Amino acid sequence: MFLNYIKEFFVKKSLKNNLSNQKNEGFSKNVQTIGLLVDESSFNHSETLIKELTIQGIASENIKIVAYNSKFKKKDTYLRPTFGKSHISWNGEITEDFLSEFVNSKFDLLLSYYTEENIFLMMLTNKSKAKFKVGFSSVDNNLNRLMINTELENYKLFVSELFRYLKNIK
Repeated sequence: MFLNYIKEFFVKKSLKNNLSNQKNEGFSKNVQTIGLLVDESSFNHSETLIKELTIQGIASENIKIVAYNSKFKKKDTYLRPTFGKSHISWNGEITEDFLSEFVNSKFDLLLSYYTEENIFLMMLTNKSKAKFKVGFSSVDNNLNRLMINTELENYKLFVSELFRYLKNIK
């Protein structure tokens, strides 16, 4: 318990140091690829969220999802690539290949689908090479270029607002 607190402290310190190094790219074209970073500790409707994105015209094979679970167990099997606290080192480095691949993918759009400030999810959002990052307004404003103020469970409204704003940005 105490070690988890210390680990979170060091990861948070690393995140704060890296927030200033973030470069902001403009949003200039249609969205083709989406990275979806979901906190499945508090949200269990990832499949329906993906369906909502496909209704908006995004091909399901162009949506790549990674889920966080606060009670991650290596022995359990998960429906999608899932990680926990153990997959990020004390200094904020990623120790799992699928997470490194996700972070280094140049998505047109990264959806950070979590409302509570979770240092491990925030670290992945910050390290992502996505061109445009979208998240909830309840999370640190320095992470995302666009923040949407909705409830976590209201994914239909989130997606419709997202695409309404993206059309206006173009």
